[in-house]
Amino acid sequence: MNKEEFKTKVESLQSVPHYKEPLGFGVCYADVGVMSGKVLQATYPVLNWGENFGAYAILESLREECEVLEECESELVLGITEGFIIAALASFGGYIAETQESPNTHKNVSVLLELQRALQEGRIYTESGDFRYRFCAIYQDAQCKSVESAYLKLLALSLGKAPLRSLQLDGIFGLLSNVAWSGNVPFELEWLRENEIPLKMRGEFPAIDFVDKFPRYLMQVIPQYDNIRLLDTAKTRFGAYLGKGGYTQMPGASYVNFNAGAMGACMNEGRISSSVVVGEGSDVGGGASILGVLSGGNSEPISIGKNCLLGVNSSTGISLGDGCIVDGGIAVLAGTIFKIELEEARKIAEINPNFEIKESGIYKGRDLSGKNGVHFRQDSKSGAMIAFRSNRKIELNAALH
Repeated sequence: MNKEEFKTKVESLQSVPHYKEPLGFGVCYADVGVMSGKVLQATYPVLNWGENFGAYAILESLREECEVLEECESELVLGITEGFIIAALASFGGYIAETQESPNTHKNVSVLLELQRALQEGRIYTESGDFRYRFCAIYQDAQCKSVESAYLKLLALSLGKAPLRSLQLDGIFGLLSNVAWSGNVPFELEWLRENEIPLKMRGEFPAIDFVDKFPRYLMQVIPQYDNIRLLDTAKTRFGAYLGKGGYTQMPGASYVNFNAGAMGACMNEGRISSSVVVGEGSDVGGGASILGVLSGGNSEPISIGKNCLLGVNSSTGISLGDGCIVDGGIAVLAGTIFKIELEEARKIAEINPNFEIKESGIYKGRDLSGKNGVHFRQDSKSGAMIAFRSNRKIELNAALH
């Protein structure tokens, strides 16, 4: 099929009444458990998110060549067969020569060419006959029904193709298996227990790096910018987003959970918990913790504004606006009581039109949530928690970012 025939075919497929345009789709390599038959990990070399609908129309039209592994209103998962690969290559024939010359010109065609190699080398099925390669499409942002769709969403978050906190991830922990990771390879814990004696006697027991349901960020994502630095691979979970360059994450107490991260240049030596978004130019100090939503009763996701400073070993449980400072060692929580002098309250109100000045001068942390230019501190003499208009400009070290 040449390019004109391809375009005509796409138009025909997209004009039928039952055609559904996906949010995202892709072909993944599936690590399948030997004992359980469950998908332990799904790796997508190319993520199509709100794009390449022509390629989708062709690939979805070949579903009759595949085995349907999951199908509902919100998603579709197909097990890829020899017939699918042959038919897909025939449909994309007009793009193959260009792709062979420059693989990144048509990335979905590059994926098909890799499937062709797998077919030629007898690698499209696992030893137990499971599908090693799968096609997945997501149509609605609903609760995931498959590991394949869960990984597709997590990748969309990590690549910034879907904004943090924009996708439904409820139930994802129940879908993913808790496995032992050795390098990029997941092992079923039950399989390791079952085969512990022969593996150890033959010197073949794998080096286990960690045990978790999620892989690490760098196991699935190549940083999109050269000045994103991660000094410890264990400190960032897949599904985190690390902004548009200039992000630096130091070892030690630093951590970024899934569905959380930084929007741009940022220094992180603390803990960015699940669903936390940190603004560009902010500095999360050593051991500083920002409350997440996975546990502990906090149900409202926290945002940290631009150019903020969270001091060493501080705890932040409210959202901060731009240009805020939390001094080291203190906890700024929704119920924490702060004293603000009238003059300082007026200064805060000047840059926060919705800030309500209280005659008592007493404010709870939730009253200050999301406000710009607030400096939180503990009075060293009285021990009282105080807040005032910040007069310090936060700047990251340009040489580091």
